[in-house]
Amino acid sequence: MENQVAEIRAFNRFYTGVIGVLHQNVLDAPYSLTEVRVLFELDRRDLMEAGELRRLLGLDAGYLSRMLGRFETDGLVVRERSVSDARRQVIGLTEAGRAVFAALDEQAATEVRELLDGVAEEDRRRLIASMGTIQEILGEGPKARPYVIRPPRPGDLGWVVYRHGLLYNQEYGWGLEFEALVAQIVADYVDGHDPSREAGWIAEVDGERAGCVFCVRKDDETAQLRLLLVEPSARGMGIGGRLVEECLRFARIAGYRRITLWTRDVLLGARRIYRTAGFELVEAEKGEGFTEETWTRDL
Repeated sequence: MENQVAEIRAFNRFYTGVIGVLHQNVLDAPYSLTEVRVLFELDRRDLMEAGELRRLLGLDAGYLSRMLGRFETDGLVVRERSVSDARRQVIGLTEAGRAVFAALDEQAATEVRELLDGVAEEDRRRLIASMGTIQEILGEGPKARPYVIRPPRPGDLGWVVYRHGLLYNQEYGWGLEFEALVAQIVADYVDGHDPSREAGWIAEVDGERAGCVFCVRKDDETAQLRLLLVEPSARGMGIGGRLVEECLRFARIAGYRRITLWTRDVLLGARRIYRTAGFELVEAEKGEGFTEETWTRDL
């Protein structure tokens, strides 16, 4: 525990320095970080009760009142009594207030862009995923985010090979042989592809690829689910289960009587998804550091 506490405190010191650099221009502006946060919350809605704003940001009532008074003097906000309860005060940004916040917001976004400019795309993804993990563990849990499931487009198949090779190397230490296996599966899918009996799907979150799965022909009566993957930043959203459901639906329509899949016992999240979807473990064979498994179910 003490070592963990020390690690977190060290991270806090490092991140405080990063935030200090990011906020340097904001600190040079006429408004404090807390004042900018108040403007941010007001910009998100037309009107907001003062009490709600105070509770949301954990501000002292007197401090918030003085801050709003300054904003009002600067022409950034208007304050009025609630029509439903005269004891309550509602606040809204003026057009000038929205313009001031827009300028501050763009300034902050520019600073983040500059921070990320020298960071490789893969490291950016890891950074965002790690931030999401911190929010999930220390915050209120994962927030629902919309996602879409679509057919593969040009560039997607290369991404499937790349992400399988990189993620499984990072998480399980699997090397080039595994990546070559994935590349061969993808190549076989393209070679002689029959769209009436084989299909693939890509999951997207916020316009970014977040997962994939494929349904391919094993024999005339048996389909095979292949290459299920969900990005770390998108796990816990139900995407894996949704991809498997899409695969099962297609296999039924295509006329298969059963579906099978191959996996490894260390892929615990995937195994939970398969079991929930009705698959049963029918064969297991010891490998190097893992057990290769075959799962199947009737359609």
